[in-house]
Amino acid sequence: MSDAGDPRPPRVLRALLARVLPPGPVRDGLAGDLDELFAGRVRQRGRARADAWYARQLLSAAFHYRLKRPRSRPTPEKRPTTMLDSLSRDLAYALRTLRRRPGFAAVIVLTLALGIGANTAIYTLLDAVVLRPLPVPHPEQLVQVTYTDESRNGAYFTNPLWEQVRDRATGFTALAAFAETEFNTADGGLARLVRGQYVSGDYFTLFEARPALGRLLGRADDFRGCPPVAVLGHGFWRSEYGGRRDVIGTTISLDGEPFEIVGVAAPGFRGPEVGWDAQVYAPLCSQAVISGSQAALDARSRWWIRIMGRRDPSLTIEQLRARIKAIAPAVYAATVPPNWAAEDRAEYRGRTLNVFPAERGLSGLRIRYASALGVLMGAVALLLLIACANVANLLLARAASRRHDVAIRLAIGAGRRRLMHQLLTESALLAALGAVAGLFLAHWGTRGLVALIAAHRSAVSLDLSLDARVLGFTALITVVTTMIFGLAPALSGTRVSPRAALNAGGRGVAEGHGRFTLGKALVAAQVALSLPLLVGAGLLAGSLRNLSGMDPGFRADGVLVVNVDLRRADLEPEARDAVWRQALERIRALPGVLSAATAFRAPIASNSWNEALYVDGFTPETPMDALVWFNTIGDDYFETMGTRLIAGRDFDATDVAGAPPVAIVSRSMAAKFFGGKSPLGRQFRTKAGDAFKEPVTIVGLVEDAKYSSLREENSATVYRPMAQSAPGSAFSTVVLRAAGDPLSLVPAVRQVFAEVQPAASLEVTTLEAQVADSLQRERVLAVLSTLFGGVALALSMLGLYGVMAHTVTRRRNEIGVRIALGADRARVLRMVLRDIVVVVAAGAALGTAGALAAGTLVRSFLFGLEPTEPAIVIGAVLLLLAAALGAGLRPALRAAGADPVEALREE
Repeated sequence: MSDAGDPRPPRVLRALLARVLPPGPVRDGLAGDLDELFAGRVRQRGRARADAWYARQLLSAAFHYRLKRPRSRPTPEKRPTTMLDSLSRDLAYALRTLRRRPGFAAVIVLTLALGIGANTAIYTLLDAVVLRPLPVPHPEQLVQVTYTDESRNGAYFTNPLWEQVRDRATGFTALAAFAETEFNTADGGLARLVRGQYVSGDYFTLFEARPALGRLLGRADDFRGCPPVAVLGHGFWRSEYGGRRDVIGTTISLDGEPFEIVGVAAPGFRGPEVGWDAQVYAPLCSQAVISGSQAALDARSRWWIRIMGRRDPSLTIEQLRARIKAIAPAVYAATVPPNWAAEDRAEYRGRTLNVFPAERGLSGLRIRYASALGVLMGAVALLLLIACANVANLLLARAASRRHDVAIRLAIGAGRRRLMHQLLTESALLAALGAVAGLFLAHWGTRGLVALIAAHRSAVSLDLSLDARVLGFTALITVVTTMIFGLAPALSGTRVSPRAALNAGGRGVAEGHGRFTLGKALVAAQVALSLPLLVGAGLLAGSLRNLSGMDPGFRADGVLVVNVDLRRADLEPEARDAVWRQALERIRALPGVLSAATAFRAPIASNSWNEALYVDGFTPETPMDALVWFNTIGDDYFETMGTRLIAGRDFDATDVAGAPPVAIVSRSMAAKFFGGKSPLGRQFRTKAGDAFKEPVTIVGLVEDAKYSSLREENSATVYRPMAQSAPGSAFSTVVLRAAGDPLSLVPAVRQVFAEVQPAASLEVTTLEAQVADSLQRERVLAVLSTLFGGVALALSMLGLYGVMAHTVTRRRNEIGVRIALGADRARVLRMVLRDIVVVVAAGAALGTAGALAAGTLVRSFLFGLEPTEPAIVIGAVLLLLAAALGAGLRPALRAAGADPVEALREE
């Protein structure tokens, strides 16, 4: 710099003038004018102010020169750097910038990690359950054989039907049948269940599987009277046998029968059932080894097998469909169930066969959760948009603080496009860091989601690896995210007037009040996006509350459910009845047992039984209209379950085999078949083939109790005494009500059966757990929607707080003037809070349509609520308003407490 007495401008400023303007008359004239004016300002205002004035005039002149000079696109030879060099410099600059403000960078990265991680987690689960093809060679060739004109995951066949299809079908390079089951590997006492599959001879050939050890099952293992052999799943072999190679040739006990282990499947083979990996595979024919006289190999009414095939590549799916439809009449004609009624047999002969693509396999988990995952995917997409709006607000605030820097760079020759590129590079770097952090969150989040989906006794096995599909999705949303949150700050941050930015000595009223209009609009957008999430969370949580709090017609608390299997004991029917009587008597005598009973099933169990009733005076509109649920029970069942007997009597010791058949019916069954009249003494009949069974007399009426689901509307149920309907059964469920914790009675119950019949196999749960499992999907949706709604609310309020804090800071001159002129501080407080209410009101108005759409989207998951529930929508708006006022209170108080003297002193 020059000396204080030197009337010439500082040397550094004169050198800068030579850099920004080319040599010639323009620069010489401007330099002379500026020198003359500078000398005058030194005399009038002092050296410091003259230096500042000269700098502003110099930058303004440079800016105007750049605006007016003709622009020309440089040729490749004249470009000083390559694109890669430019990108590397931008990245280096962005890293230096973020390193100087690590807290700012950390907040943005964490915000983006939440949004990207949530999307990646839900997509990973959606991909694993719904979208991903089976990990087998040429999955596009796989088809499922069904008996309808639409694809059905639950298209089950009888074994006689499978054998006819296998022998007659053409156009397949491989065709296989399989059936999921559970094998008990324990030797009596409490059951130790493993997931298993009965498979036909071409099963492993169908999926082109390879063994890791030994051999896999083939056609030579699948014939009537086949020896019991088994193949272990790779994971089960590792966990149960420690990966021992000498396992081949040893035996494993399956339901009490020894099976020789002949091989281990290769790692990664999961079979066609997505989410359910078999641990042990056995030949289809070996079902007779385990079930004996109750085997289903020849049963023409036992629907338990699914069929898949590999299409011949030379055939289209339409050609294959035509071929299998052509064999349908012969297949069904050869397998007519002999015990069906004449009209049912005629309907059976008229059925068809069909094939549908099955490259993604089959999955009960998919059927149950596909729509739920779609809803969650929409929720996390909204969450990501809210996160992007939040980050955009932070970057807008930062862009405002960098206006002087941008103005100088524009004035000395930087192009706006070049600056935008640099800002977008910084945004892309933040998004990339957020994506990396999001992948770690997604890794843990997906495993937590699977644990949440799995019921207390049903393991869910999914491939959750970060494959190319998941990484590609994450990369795509990272790019989209960068454009969403980075473009607006880049445009706004480079739309700067160098003259205005450099001449501004403070924060003016107009600038402070209008500069953050975009920021407030982004907060309103966050509120609008949060409202559907909060409404959806309220609807789903309310539905779960309604389902959990409803009266199901029984008391689930304090009930132990023991499923007992006596097949291993190899007893005659009379001996089995003796076991049930002795065990029940001893269980009722146990300390802590209030009551106990036997039944075919407990409420909300997986097994079910329905039949059509024939009642004089009742004409069903459709065959389905005559169907009712059935259960066989022992005495004291209603007392144990807490189901109220309305009229008539309970079953007693007189209701035995040979006595007149009796039944107890539920209220809805009586109303359906008998109107408003008492059902006591009335009779109904059921059919066996074309003949009617003996009439059954109704002796009791009980309250409705949910049978298979808490959501069911029709709980019409008929209860028959076990002694009449199922004498000598090898299976039964013992339900007992405990005075305390029902699980504390498990050792005593186990000891009872160990003494009465040591070969009995027991599977124990509680009725509460059984009911809770039935609500697992609703619980997942309620928990996750509430979590996402809470995160969205927090992000929105954080964005609101940031915008209001910056608004108050930039308006402190205006607020100081207002207070200095006599404005009441309470009025200032109301002014700031009014801005908050306006932002929330605008967002709520925009978000109402989304909230109504969210209700429609989750309609199928609701229970006892309407999609447009006014109380929930209003509650969500009030929650947003209350949270917004809470978030904006501190900036408002800071504005009301501003010191007008300090505010007016600032330039």
